[in-house]
Amino acid sequence: MMTRVLLPLLAVLVAAEAPAAPAPSPVVRRLALLVGVNDGGPERTRLRYATTDAQSISKVLGELGGVTPADRVLLLETGREGLMEGFARMKGLVESARASGASRVEVLLYYSGHSDDEGLLLRGERVDYGELRRALADLRADVRIAVLDSCASGAFARRKGGTPRPAFLVDSGSQVSGQAILTSSSADEASQESDRLGASFFTHHLVSGLRGAADMTRDGRVTLNEAYQFAFHETLARTERTQKGAQHPAYDIEMAGTGELVMTDLRATSATLVLADTLEGRLFVRDAAGTLVVELLKVSGRPTQLGLAPGRYQVRRELDGSLSEAAFTLTEGQGTTLSAANFASVPGEATVSRGGPKEAHEVDTSSRRRLLLNLGLVPGVSTNALLAGDEPVENRLALGVMNDGTALKKGVALAFISNVYDEELEGFSGALALNVAGRDMRGVHSALALNVAAGSLTGAQLAVGVNVTAGSVQGGQFAVGVNVARGKVRGVQGTAGLNWASGAFTGLQASSGISIAQGGLEGAQVSLLNVSGDVTGAQVGLINVARRVKGTQVGLINVSEDIQGVPIGLLSFVQKGQLHLEVWSSDIQLLNAGVKLGSKYVYTTLQAGVGPDDRLQRFSLGLGFGGHIPLGSRFWLDLDAVGSNVHGFERPFNGGNLLVQGRAMLGFQIFSHLAVFVAPTYNAFFAFSPGQQRELTTFGSRVAQVDSDVSVRYWPGAQAGLRF
Repeated sequence: MMTRVLLPLLAVLVAAEAPAAPAPSPVVRRLALLVGVNDGGPERTRLRYATTDAQSISKVLGELGGVTPADRVLLLETGREGLMEGFARMKGLVESARASGASRVEVLLYYSGHSDDEGLLLRGERVDYGELRRALADLRADVRIAVLDSCASGAFARRKGGTPRPAFLVDSGSQVSGQAILTSSSADEASQESDRLGASFFTHHLVSGLRGAADMTRDGRVTLNEAYQFAFHETLARTERTQKGAQHPAYDIEMAGTGELVMTDLRATSATLVLADTLEGRLFVRDAAGTLVVELLKVSGRPTQLGLAPGRYQVRRELDGSLSEAAFTLTEGQGTTLSAANFASVPGEATVSRGGPKEAHEVDTSSRRRLLLNLGLVPGVSTNALLAGDEPVENRLALGVMNDGTALKKGVALAFISNVYDEELEGFSGALALNVAGRDMRGVHSALALNVAAGSLTGAQLAVGVNVTAGSVQGGQFAVGVNVARGKVRGVQGTAGLNWASGAFTGLQASSGISIAQGGLEGAQVSLLNVSGDVTGAQVGLINVARRVKGTQVGLINVSEDIQGVPIGLLSFVQKGQLHLEVWSSDIQLLNAGVKLGSKYVYTTLQAGVGPDDRLQRFSLGLGFGGHIPLGSRFWLDLDAVGSNVHGFERPFNGGNLLVQGRAMLGFQIFSHLAVFVAPTYNAFFAFSPGQQRELTTFGSRVAQVDSDVSVRYWPGAQAGLRF
């Protein structure tokens, strides 16, 4: 009895002493639409790092910003339609977040690419700023942040009413709502990229700030205000001496309420790098792949924490004109401290100018010993080694089995096997096996097997096997096997096998095999298979593949995203061109079907028909070429010529004939994917043997005898049908 009384009493007392359960924190859902487009259209210089900038923002938001993969929409090399579809997907995610019980929804739009003072430029298509603002406002989120890294993007941040307030991104306790717009430049400035950074200046410094470089309060969180201020000052400082001048980021904030709007939480990462308070200098942190992930100016007197993924890293420090490096590994769940004692001095290096060609830097030759002639047997057994020992040696003439040295300066090197030089190779080099330059090649270099320039090439590489240039090419590469240029090319690549240019190509690529111009082409490609980015000129081959073409493609199969010109081929697939299915009836065949494919104004048509009536006694197969003429918004006119063969089902492909038709098809677009058309035709049916001439039409026709075997029947006809 006593037990039954004490147990309930004890339970009441324990419950009374227990602390009250904390109220559940509000659920915050963060969404991000991330857009990177290098291509601004045919009149715009192609960017290099817009897509990788968008990927960098996506990565840091995923690692430190609380945005899950399912809540990130990443659009690369998209057009206007793709961007609008992205906004539609974001709208669906916002509604889904609301339905799932999220108390706050925050949306971030990031765009890297081309723009002007009127709007974004995506692959030649414009999205004006007014339309962009409306699409952003249509996302019913509590907070909307837009970050634009593009030229003249400050025009988007011009005041449209409202009062500027401090910028924050929401934490779980915030009551802030509204919209914030950050841009990489003012309304009349260019936003700049850097080859050294492998990114745009603004996005690079924004990402560095989000990873912790901007955490001025050292609370382990980076607010939007901190990130923007860091990106503003770093971008301005690093662009003041560039060719295009200083770049001034801008903003437009329309916020109301109180609270902290946090962009990233450094405590969310599984590994941290702590920069000791005594460490100072400008630091460049690269991951194991060599990608620059963080850059910051570290000042002495306060520690700095950076949020990074686990892995191996290398950091370079610039301080008072000297360089030093350190390597470290971040481990899951641990922090790593870096101090000045971890760094070791390194020599300087040649640099490359922002966004342009390599700067003409002078090679320091003062320490070289100059010997006119080198006679070499094998590396280390030569007159260079005998007279100069380990000193760097520069020669004008080299003869031997295997020649080596520091450099050949405006001379001649002839070897039975190889010419291998640590630095530049200038003049003429000839070898049965290979020629190798540790830096630039200038002049003519001929080898049976391999020519390699670790720098650029000015002149010609000639090989039966392979030519490789790691930098740019001005001149020519000629091989039976393979030509490879990793940089820009101005000149010629000719081979029986493969031509490959990673950078922009200006000139001629010719091959009996494959030619690839990854960075685009101005000139011509003539090969069995031609592949390029943007093309200004011509592709001539069996198969031609390009992105945007200003000129022509001539081949059996042509593939492009868009073409301003004429594709000539059996099959021309143009993403922004024509691809129509047509079904019609005519005076010749009861039922016909055809496919039209090509550019906006020029097409190829493939046709088949059965008839002449419901007895289906014969069939026809045809191929034609024509042009499309829009007549206002709904009417259009197609003019084409079609050649077909007509055969009976009982004895198909027996004998020879040709039906030639000229058609004028007048169409009316009922809906976007449905049109009706009528077409007067003129027909000529050539029979190449007496037994092939036949009555094909119910219309009146006339027959003319060309010779004893060949006759032609001709008549006017008609067609009517539907286009899908």
